[in-house]
Amino acid sequence: MKQSDIVKQLTDKELTKQLILSQSLLLILSIILSFFLFDNMIDWLDYFSINMNDFIYYGVLPGFIIVAIDLLLINILPKKYYDDGGINDRIFKNRSIKGTFSIALMVAVTEELLFRGVIQTVFGYFTASTLFALIHIRYLKKPVLLISVLFVSFYIGYMFVLTDNLFVTIIAHFTVDFVLGVIIRFQK
Repeated sequence: MKQSDIVKQLTDKELTKQLILSQSLLLILSIILSFFLFDNMIDWLDYFSINMNDFIYYGVLPGFIIVAIDLLLINILPKKYYDDGGINDRIFKNRSIKGTFSIALMVAVTEELLFRGVIQTVFGYFTASTLFALIHIRYLKKPVLLISVLFVSFYIGYMFVLTDNLFVTIIAHFTVDFVLGVIIRFQK
């Protein structure tokens, strides 16, 4: 059975529960791996710093660049190339702005903690970016979506290479998910 068929069988509430469960598992995995892969948990916290210039130039601005490229491709390419089986529509279409904000923040925090905060710092940029793309399994049979998520992953990973700041990657990831979620919410 295809993932899109499974998603169609779930209610919106069940789909949200599955999303929260999967993100909770990623967070738990991040914490467990951190204990094993870092000599000291304080070292891990060094990847969080408050720098407004970095937030804007390496977080918000790249997030909007990714959204702009995504929207351009969505409008140029046939719809079938961007069809993810309706999962993103189901997640965001009937959600409030506050709900979209919460989902986008949860996903950005949990995925960036694992992929940049743990995997990239220990195993490197290429490994983290590739694994990030691969967890988006529903894109593996959709070449345009796969290339898109690979680009986003390597781009956000590069922002981490430049800044060593997880807040930056969380902001970039959040910006992409939130803006695209709001666009999905208000699409006709």
